Amino acid sequence: MKPFFKTFAVLLTASLISATAVSAAELTDKEIENIVRRSYQYVAMYNVNNKFALKQGGWNTVVADTKLKDHTMRDIARPNNDTLYIACMLDLRKDPVILDIPAFDSKYVSLMVTGYDHYVNVPMSVTTGDFKKPEKVLFYTARTKGYDGSPVKGVDRTFEMTGDFVSAIFRVMPHANEKALFKKIIGQMQSVKLITLSEFQGKPVKAIDDVTFPNVGKSDFDVYENNFLEVMQFVVNCTTFDSKNEVDTAFLAALKPLGVEPGKTFDRNKAVGIDGKRFRSIAEKVQKSEFALAMDPAVNAEHGLSLFKTKGKITQKLLLMQSVIGPIGLPATEAVYPPVATKDGQPMNEQHDYVIRMTKDQLPPAKAFWSMTLYDSANGFFIPNDRKKYSVGENGGMKLNADGSIDVYVAAEKPKSVPDENWLPINRKDENLDVILRIYMPDLEKFKTWNAPKAEKIK
Repeated sequence: MKPFFKTFAVLLTASLISATAVSAAELTDKEIENIVRRSYQYVAMYNVNNKFALKQGGWNTVVADTKLKDHTMRDIARPNNDTLYIACMLDLRKDPVILDIPAFDSKYVSLMVTGYDHYVNVPMSVTTGDFKKPEKVLFYTARTKGYDGSPVKGVDRTFEMTGDFVSAIFRVMPHANEKALFKKIIGQMQSVKLITLSEFQGKPVKAIDDVTFPNVGKSDFDVYENNFLEVMQFVVNCTTFDSKNEVDTAFLAALKPLGVEPGKTFDRNKAVGIDGKRFRSIAEKVQKSEFALAMDPAVNAEHGLSLFKTKGKITQKLLLMQSVIGPIGLPATEAVYPPVATKDGQPMNEQHDYVIRMTKDQLPPAKAFWSMTLYDSANGFFIPNDRKKYSVGENGGMKLNADGSIDVYVAAEKPKSVPDENWLPINRKDENLDVILRIYMPDLEKFKTWNAPKAEKIK
């Protein structure tokens, strides 16, 4: 049995700890690690969804990009630099929310939705023939007041979510090198509208300002240290759980000894006391070990096609992996995210320069397009640089050689004769780096035998 699975076998056993109240001081490191592993998806998505909502002015809001993300993006680890986002933040507690969506002229568009549980649904995509005509899509949960899932005249589709607070994220290929088409696509993106069912039916808007959210953290570790129980009580109260789903039941069983159960109200004065620094320390260790696994090409090859799935279609260990790599990714039918390892097996570091070469036959098997993006390992953020160059690809910029091959340089200074488009700048300091490929609409048959390129140290 591989170490990756041994770890989870042990932790699965540990999840069966007594569901009676205990003193948090009595928890062993193994029990805390089990709690961390089973809660990580919720902590990560609570931080992501709420940061997005705070940034764009609250819930039931829509913000469409007009340019690719840059290094000031700090709301999510490993964002992309190859598509534009439309971020729609939905509060489904009091009213269903309808997204009024136009047709798009882009060769790749998808709509991904997820709540705090980090199960990923893609209700619309060009891969399934969508976005050829305007549509209205209604979202609700089992707790949405005054709505039972019945069809609504004028609405094309309804979709039940498992969480009350939802990020609905469009990814749109902007065709950045075609000015007229780019401008047209921006206009289409800006025409996406959000309206509640009450508004749609000509009734008064229901207020949604009656909720107090626990503080988000600058990092997921801040939540574990500062307000973990408060956040957990909040998320379990606005999430649909399935008593027959092992991931759900084990998660709730792990939290019950800490006094967190669906339907309860968090009371700071009566809450079980936990050692936040101890929880943080263990969460940091879990994140570090799982990220190292996720960046292992062998592990990625084995599990990369099984990430970002719907509820019941993904295991706990993969929920953890995808939450550590970077939340709100797409399933393999839409995109795959193979990492670029080094030829010498050592982590990439800004103290050195690298080249990543691909022949024409070695280019990623993408039916839509592909990109290669550079991040710092510690946070998953773009490397700041004056050129605002973070990726190589059709939208971030790239230049193929005459024979259809490509050489991408990760370097502090641009090597002579290297096209600007193929140079990813770094800062000369002791900081580890990661390069991740994105392959949109992958040819999954070809992907089975395709090997990701490796970075070669040149300085």
